[in-house]
Amino acid sequence: MSEATGAAQAEEFEVEPIEVEARRWLDALEAQIGPLALYDTHTHFGRHDPDEFRQEPEQLIATMENAGARAITFPMHEPDGYPPANDEARAIEADSDGRIVHFCRVNPHDGALAEAVRCLDLGAHGIKLHPRAEQFAMSEAAVEDLTRLAQERGVPILIHAGRGIPALGRDTLELAQRYPGARFILAHAAVSDLAWLWRLMPANPNLFIDSSWWNPADFVALFSLVPPGQILWASDNPYGQPLHAAAFQLRYALMAGLDGDQIRAIAGGQIGRILADEEPLDLGPPPGPPGPLDPGMERVVSHLVSAIGRAMAEGDPSESVALGRLAVDLDGPEAESGRAILRLLDLADKHTGPPPPGRRFPRAAQFVMSAMAVARTPGIALPPENG
Repeated sequence: MSEATGAAQAEEFEVEPIEVEARRWLDALEAQIGPLALYDTHTHFGRHDPDEFRQEPEQLIATMENAGARAITFPMHEPDGYPPANDEARAIEADSDGRIVHFCRVNPHDGALAEAVRCLDLGAHGIKLHPRAEQFAMSEAAVEDLTRLAQERGVPILIHAGRGIPALGRDTLELAQRYPGARFILAHAAVSDLAWLWRLMPANPNLFIDSSWWNPADFVALFSLVPPGQILWASDNPYGQPLHAAAFQLRYALMAGLDGDQIRAIAGGQIGRILADEEPLDLGPPPGPPGPLDPGMERVVSHLVSAIGRAMAEGDPSESVALGRLAVDLDGPEAESGRAILRLLDLADKHTGPPPPGRRFPRAAQFVMSAMAVARTPGIALPPENG
């Protein structure tokens, strides 16, 4: 896509419907814990990713301006190599009036060290690695070379940490222990390894997890079991939207028992310190497992998780959404949350249809995801019903 086309898209930029609704929920959260200075740890731009997601630089900047957020960005998958995309990332930072900073993305099988040195010399603030897309292991010598460079330069390494990457957590943990001055950020709630990794996080303070994810059970585990100083808020834009991610992810932090100062650090303060090569804040131990979950609301959660799974597989989520509606109890102790859930599902019905250009996730599913988050965090920071 040409620069002229990208500029035209920016001029036509429209706020996503979920971001309009999420603003209400974020306002309610801030009314309870105080204002948040959002710094998104994980965003993308690009046009060539095989998953068919697309985002122009102008769209990214406009999205973050609307959210009032700063952000880190890096290229999506570029099958033909990363140097041109890394140069574009640097241009995005220059054009963003300080709102966006960039990481370089490198492929350990394609001159990664030289490209990382080039980019860091030109002002990149960190390194992005994607072991699944580039088919490498974190135990490879090229990755250790990048780790040594990151430690020398005082910049973090952000790593895609989803499915399909054998030994990612173990190998990254070993690197973190051998290079205590390097800082590693495991993306996507570290779902590849969170089952065991949380126990070792306190002893490895140079290891961090970003929250660019969606599943409520994973969020409960993340915010309950990982030290808050090692969690970094992230939206994964354009796969997610920043206000939506902030409003609904940070509910889990509040439900887990974290206080306003801890949540402010997660939302942006800690990543700011990491980017400045400052000592990260020690925000205390994790709060531990939550108390009993509401069994009625867990029925809602279960059906809506099923709906999101169907939507991600490009199937029909309507039956699961209908079951989620039927599970809402408007006469029980969480009736106010129940009404909020139904309102979000009504908004989903108003936004049916194909995804917007450059996306694969339907707009309606974003509202279903929001309702799912409320069901798992009932009573937390509800906006006015008539707002």
